[in-house]
Amino acid sequence: MEIFGRELPYPHEAFQKEVHRMEWLEWLKAAVLGIVEGITEWLPISSTGHMILVDQFLSLNQSDSFKEMFFVVIQLGAILAVVVLYWGRLWPFSTNRREHYIKKDVWSMWFKVLVAVIPAVIASVFDDWFNDHFYTPTVIAVALIVYGVLFIWMENAYKGRRFRYRSISDMTYGVAFGIGLFQVLAMIPGTSRSGATILGAMLLGTSRTVAAEFTFFLAIPVMFGASLLKLVKFGLTFTSLEIQVLVIGMVTAFLVSMLAIKFLMGYIKKHDFKVFGYYRIILGALVLLYFLVLNPGAAVS
Repeated sequence: MEIFGRELPYPHEAFQKEVHRMEWLEWLKAAVLGIVEGITEWLPISSTGHMILVDQFLSLNQSDSFKEMFFVVIQLGAILAVVVLYWGRLWPFSTNRREHYIKKDVWSMWFKVLVAVIPAVIASVFDDWFNDHFYTPTVIAVALIVYGVLFIWMENAYKGRRFRYRSISDMTYGVAFGIGLFQVLAMIPGTSRSGATILGAMLLGTSRTVAAEFTFFLAIPVMFGASLLKLVKFGLTFTSLEIQVLVIGMVTAFLVSMLAIKFLMGYIKKHDFKVFGYYRIILGALVLLYFLVLNPGAAVS
C-alpha cells in the first residue's frame, strides 16, 4: 500500500494501529517515569539516579536531547505539589484584615531560600561538564552507597541530641547558605538533591522536619531555573508526541508527589532517616552487580 509516495509493508489501517500502539507505549513509559520522579524527588534516594536507571530498562523511544530535557522538566510537576500543599506558607501576602498585609516570616523564609540558591546558580556553569563525565551507572551506584552510609552514620551520631534550629525562622542566613553548598553536591547523579540538603541541614543543626521543609522550598527556584535552562537549550519546537509524553510525565509526577510529601512528613515525625540509608546501600550494590558483573556492556547514554 502506498502512502505519501511510500510503499508500506502492510495496509494503512494496520499501520495506524501500530503507530497508535507505539504511542500508548510511550505514554505508559512517561507515566512510569512520572511515578518514579514523584516518589524519589522528595525521598532522599536520588530521583535523577532512579530515572536514569529506569531508562536503562524502560527507555523512551525519543531523542537523547529530549530525554535529557524530560528528566529535568518533569520535576516541575513535583514542584507544583509543593506549591499546592504549602501555599499558605509560601504566599507572602495576607488577605485577612486582622493580620498584617505582608507576612514578614514568609519574606524572611524566601530571603533565606534565595541565599541558599546562590551556590547552585554559580555551580550551574559546570552542569554540562557533569552531564558528560558523571552520568554513568558506576558513579550513580557509588553515590547511592556513600550517602546511604552517611545517613546511617549521622543518625547514629546525632541520636538523642536536641537540634538547635526547630523552625525555619530560627535558622540564620549563614546556615541557609551552608545548606545551599550541600545542595551543589547533588550535581553528581545518585547523590539526591533532597538527600544532600537534608543531610547538610541536619549536620548544621536543623531538626528533621525543618530540614525536609526547607528542602521542599529550596527546590522551587532551583528546579524552575534548571527546567527553564533545559527548555531553552532544547528549543520550543516539540512534536505532538513529545508534548504528550512531557505532560503525562509532569501530571503523574504531581499526583504522586502529593502523596510522597505527605508520607515523608508523617514518617519523619516518628522515625529517622536510617531506612533510606539502608535502601540506598542495597540499591547501589544491586546497580554495581548488574552493570559491572551481569551486564558490563551497558552504559548510560
